Amino acid sequence: MAAVHVRSWQETYRGQVPDETLDAADAVPARERFWRGALTDPRWAANRIAVGRVDDETVGIAMAAPDADVPGRWWLHVLYVLAAHHGTGIAHELLAAVLPEGLPAVLRVADPNPRAQAFYRRSGFVPNGAVRETDGVREIEMERPPIAGRSTSVSLRVGAQAHARGVQ
Repeated sequence: MAAVHVRSWQETYRGQVPDETLDAADAVPARERFWRGALTDPRWAANRIAVGRVDDETVGIAMAAPDADVPGRWWLHVLYVLAAHHGTGIAHELLAAVLPEGLPAVLRVADPNPRAQAFYRRSGFVPNGAVRETDGVREIEMERPPIAGRSTSVSLRVGAQAHARGVQ
């Protein structure tokens, strides 16, 4: 998971983030610590985490958690798919695996990142006007309103398994 996270950052942010940041020797170990905590720390027990795999190779990762400030809303914190697997449906499956159906959700996405922004628009997200800059990367916030008439039951388990092809 950590290696896919870092490789996806490199593929996504090369040219926007300094190379020395993207290629830092401690990048993978830092992400390993991040994922170990996300998967095992009881404080993050409500997180939903999914891994996209193709032929036993991890090619995508996603994580969402309940919004601490807005009851019933979820934050999509992580959604990365290796560039070689863009357009295969893995990102859609990961998104569906970590965001409870029917509930509102929010995320931040790099700007510019037209491919990711178009994906999120197709998935029901719209920019809400909030903008921030983190580590030199401009991000816009996008929200998905509640989806009327859809189920809102949620099973909260760390590493919840998705029932979609290629997503664990």
